[in-house]
Formats: sequence, structure tokens, C-alpha cells
Amino acid sequence: MATAGVSAARNAAGILRSKEGGRSRRESSGWVKCSSTSSSTIMGGVTRLVWGGGHHRQQLLSKAGLLLSRRSIGQQQHLVQPVRAAAAEGGESSGERSISFVEKYPALVTGFFFFMWYFLNVIFNILNKKIYNYFPYPYFVSVVHLLVGVVYCLVSWTVGLPKRAPIDNNLLKLLVPVAVCHALGHVTSNVSFAAVAVSFTHTIKALEPFFNAAASQFILGQQIPLTLWLSLAPVVIGVSMASLTELSFNWTGFISAMISNISFTYRSIYSKKAMTDMDSTNIYAYISIIALLVCIPPAVIVEGPQLLQHGFKDAIAKVGLTKFLSDLFWVGMFYHLYNQLATNTLERVAPLTHAVGNVLKRVFVIGFSIIVFGNKISTQTGIGTTIAIAGVAMYSFIKARMEEEKRKQKLA
Repeated sequence: MATAGVSAARNAAGILRSKEGGRSRRESSGWVKCSSTSSSTIMGGVTRLVWGGGHHRQQLLSKAGLLLSRRSIGQQQHLVQPVRAAAAEGGESSGERSISFVEKYPALVTGFFFFMWYFLNVIFNILNKKIYNYFPYPYFVSVVHLLVGVVYCLVSWTVGLPKRAPIDNNLLKLLVPVAVCHALGHVTSNVSFAAVAVSFTHTIKALEPFFNAAASQFILGQQIPLTLWLSLAPVVIGVSMASLTELSFNWTGFISAMISNISFTYRSIYSKKAMTDMDSTNIYAYISIIALLVCIPPAVIVEGPQLLQHGFKDAIAKVGLTKFLSDLFWVGMFYHLYNQLATNTLERVAPLTHAVGNVLKRVFVIGFSIIVFGNKISTQTGIGTTIAIAGVAMYSFIKARMEEEKRKQKLA
């Protein structure tokens, strides 16, 4: 019994040490010492009684054993009390743990992410087009978009929000093709935005699922079901109808938007090959840095001489230096933040919700751009745009369900 009491004391000391620090250590050690001394005293008395002889030997042995048993039981009860108290304290603290707002209202938080994604995307497109109305240099503006985002990422890494993930040569080799396609798609999108109406560029970019499906089947060798191909027919028909009667149509804007679709398609292909354990925030930061380095040379070669001759002077003369610099800074911030929020939002939802979100985002951008800029569109353009968006929705729903079925089959 004395051995069991010492062992229990050691266990209790270990539990209490984590709760009360050095004070518990001293109290537990003192208790063990006292327990051992008292036990030794009792056992010594019992030995003397046993070997001392006398006609009361058996009676004294019984009393001594009873005394030892009672004392051991009392020691164990004394140990159990602080252990129970510690367990009760832990249970009470876990029960009283405050639930965060994100855990308590997950749907509300996800809705807020969607709202901010759409809001920043719409603001970016509107401000971007306004800049092109007085500063038509899409290569330089594309560099500014990425530059502001890179500075934002570097500052975030400096303060540790988030902590920078290390990168090695192998990962760099995987991310370079992704970043090159991202840079090409970004620049050509901006060339299209500068040349035609925002609504028309987004209508052309609705063809991106078609290019993705074609690349998946003819480049990656994945079999695309007939139902998925049929859902893309309205997209092609709708974009064709909208393009034929678009009042702001020109070949530069149309071809640039198509190149952007192809570039982003290849970006998706290379992204699948570059799947890593690194979080999306760090991956997007590294891609932005590499894309910035890719975009700088073409901007200097294509637009550098014109910018130095009259590009900057004309913009400052029209809106002033303060507004010019402010517009460039904020369009870069909106570009980076809406892309980052899009990534964070889509990580929180299921594939089908993802599909709905992408379709609604394009509808919002097209609708708000028409309202803000007062773009006049023909009836055929409006009908074609609606058909194209409906086709994108059908395609997204079908593909999302296919991916969900594949995921369930892997889990089963």
C-alpha cells in the first residue's frame, strides 16, 4: 500500500506540475517525503512489536495493520482530491472556451468572402477601364498590378502574416511554367480591356471552359463526356452572336481575349503538375513574383519609348499626378486582393458552389460595367451574352457533379 501511495503521488505531481508550476512540485515532493517517513515509522513500530514477543503480539499486529491500512487509504484520498480538482478545472476551462465568430457562423463568413470577392472584382474592372481611358498602356499597367501585389506579399511575409514558406529549385521549376502562363494571360487580358468594352472582354473570356475541355482531352488525354461537350455549345453560339454585333468590337481586343483564354488554360494544366503541400497564399505570392519578372521586359520594349516621350506627361496633364499615382496603386491592390480572396473563398466551398460563384461573378462584372460606363449594346449582343453565360453555368454544374462523384468513388 505504501508503494502504491508513492506511485500515485508521483503521477499526481506530474499532473499538478503542468497546472501550478513549481509550487505544485514542492508540495508534491514534500507530501511524498512525509508519506515515506510516516510509513517507515509505522513499519518500524510493527517490526518491534512483532519481534518483541509478548502475549499481546497478535492483537497489536491487528491494530498496527488496521492503522497502516487507514493511513494508506487516507493518503490515496488526499491524492485523488487534487487530481479530481485538476480534471474539473480542465473540464471547466474547456467548457467555458469561447467559440470564435468563424466557428459559430460559418455560412455568414463564407457569404462575406463571396461578397468581398465580387465587390473587389467589380471595383478592379471599373477602375482598370477608367485608367485605360486616359492612360492606354496595358503592358505597363499589368506590371503595376503585379508590382503592388508583390510588395504586399513581401510586407506580409515580413510581419509573418502569413509566414513565408521555403522554396527550393525543384518547386521553382514547377512554378515557373505556371507563372509564365499567368503573366501572358494577365497581359493579354489587359490589352483586351484597353481595346474593347469590359463586358465584351468578359463575354469572350466565357469561352475559357471550352479551351479547358479541349486541352484536357487532346493534350492530357482525358476523356470528356458528350454531355459536357454539349453544354459548351451554347457558350460558343452565344459568344459568336455577341461578337458579331458588338459595337466596340475590334480584332485586337478579340484576339487578345482569346490568347488570354489559351494562356489560362495552360496555366491550369501546369498547376495540376505543380500541386504541392504549400498553402495557396504562398504559392500565389511566388507566382506573382515570377510573373512580374516575366512582364517587365515586354513592357519596357513595347511601351517604354512612348511612356517616356508622352505617356506619363499626358496622363498627369489629364488627371494630375496625385490621382494618377493613386489610381495605379489602388488598381494594383484591388487586383491582388480579389485574386487572393477568390482563392480563399473557393477553398471554403464545394465544387458546385465554386461553379455557381464563378458564373455569378462574371454576371456581376458584365452588369456593373454596362451600368457604370453606359455601354450601348445591341439586342443580339445582349441575347448572345445571356446564352453564353447560361452555357457556362450548365458546363460548371455538370463538371462539378462529375468531380464530386469521382471524389466519392475514391473515398468509397
